[in-house]
Amino acid sequence: MTKDIRVRFAPSPTGPLHIGGVRTALFNYLFAKKNNGKFILRIEDTDQNRYVSGAEDYIKETLDWFHIPYDEGPEKDGGFGPYRQSERKHLYKQYADQLIKDGHAYYAFDTPESLDNHRKDHEAKGKTFIYNWHNREKLSNSLTLSQKEINVKINSGEPYVIRFKSPQDETLHLKDEIRGDIKIDTNILDDKILFKSDGMPTYHLANIVDDHLMKITHVIRGEEWLPSLALHVLLYKSLGWETPSFAHLPLILKPVGKGKLSKRDGDKGGFPIFPLLWTDPKSQDVSPGYREDGYLPEAVINMLAFLGWNPGTEQEIFSLEELIKEFDLKRVNKAGAKFDPEKTKWFQQQHLQTTDSKVLVKDFEKILVNQNISTTLNIENIINTVKERAVFTKDLWDLSHFYFIAPTEYNEKAIKKAWKEDTANLMHELTKILFDISDFSADNVSKTVKGWITGKEIGFGKIMMPLRVALVGSLQGPDLFEIASTIGKEETIRRIEYAIEIN
Repeated sequence: MTKDIRVRFAPSPTGPLHIGGVRTALFNYLFAKKNNGKFILRIEDTDQNRYVSGAEDYIKETLDWFHIPYDEGPEKDGGFGPYRQSERKHLYKQYADQLIKDGHAYYAFDTPESLDNHRKDHEAKGKTFIYNWHNREKLSNSLTLSQKEINVKINSGEPYVIRFKSPQDETLHLKDEIRGDIKIDTNILDDKILFKSDGMPTYHLANIVDDHLMKITHVIRGEEWLPSLALHVLLYKSLGWETPSFAHLPLILKPVGKGKLSKRDGDKGGFPIFPLLWTDPKSQDVSPGYREDGYLPEAVINMLAFLGWNPGTEQEIFSLEELIKEFDLKRVNKAGAKFDPEKTKWFQQQHLQTTDSKVLVKDFEKILVNQNISTTLNIENIINTVKERAVFTKDLWDLSHFYFIAPTEYNEKAIKKAWKEDTANLMHELTKILFDISDFSADNVSKTVKGWITGKEIGFGKIMMPLRVALVGSLQGPDLFEIASTIGKEETIRRIEYAIEIN
């Protein structure tokens, strides 16, 4: 690629960011970084009626949590700002005027009532009303009015819109980086509104102008924008601008059934579809987020990358750096990607296993505070012994609570299986063996105890099972000698003696 790569993520601050939006941001980020390009955040807030307070901050916080920061955007001016469309309002009218001047757009004065009547009339005849080449010269617009009539209407404050004049009897040959060549008959296109009399552009015009002025080279966006591709390419050509490359990402589909993944699917299935917790400022309704549910950002990123993309190998676990290295738009699928909550948990578990336990200590210490536990035990070592069975950090407590709280009662089935007639005597002997061990490291305790068992010529189960019950309260848990070494000689012996006493 010869030119400097510039991509943008352009969300609207109308509510919380859906994970589909996060995936769009991710694919833009990966493409930019793979090609030493720039990743730009542009806030498309021209629709002030739908603007939601706090939504822009939510978007920024989301990108920050996922470690996919933007190179340019609000508060990060790279020379192409402002990066909020509401602060760029003064830029758009000149381009709408240019389109009119060059014959690619026109003023339309049709009232909503007249257009509604046209629609109803068409419906009554079994037709669909489309405002385009076949009827535009019969309607109230500057194609049928004199310049004097146009000026009178505009100067008198009569409401109007500026519509794009879609070409007639042409075949557009478009290219999508994911979907390949696309042919469009221009006769089926409607004359989209580009500008409103309130001085605000519609998405279509603002989007094209901003992408051009910000020198965006690749527009990577969701499949829902594919129907707009023809108009956008026509606008570029009509304005005499170079067209960027387009890539439309596949939809993220429901886990069950058909259609796009929605908040209702998350509520029904008990999984988040938002990256972070969101509280609706009006209703105060709270929607859970992946962060608050305990997911690692690396795991969610890995999951999202595989919704529509594959590396072409058997590898599934990727760090962000590996994703950047391997990402290629040619390996993005056309078909929709079905969301799988269980696969998401699998990614979470895999990433938790590879997370340095030092990183998990801080979160685990918060759990201990909530449990009113004050300890001098080595938290990192404890995490290391139980981490492989955890999916979330919050699971670590259930897997390790016996380190901090000695069992006072025991699993009934475990006692029945482990505690036999001679167990108490064997456990008494074991306490003496343990008492004489000066190096209470896990390896040395293991070597000493196993040597004693072998010397007595008894089965390992006769010692190991009741010892586990005494230390843990059940027959589950990590390596016994790691437990003993961690809680220490005195506590190990105390727990064995207590088990002997009550059993």
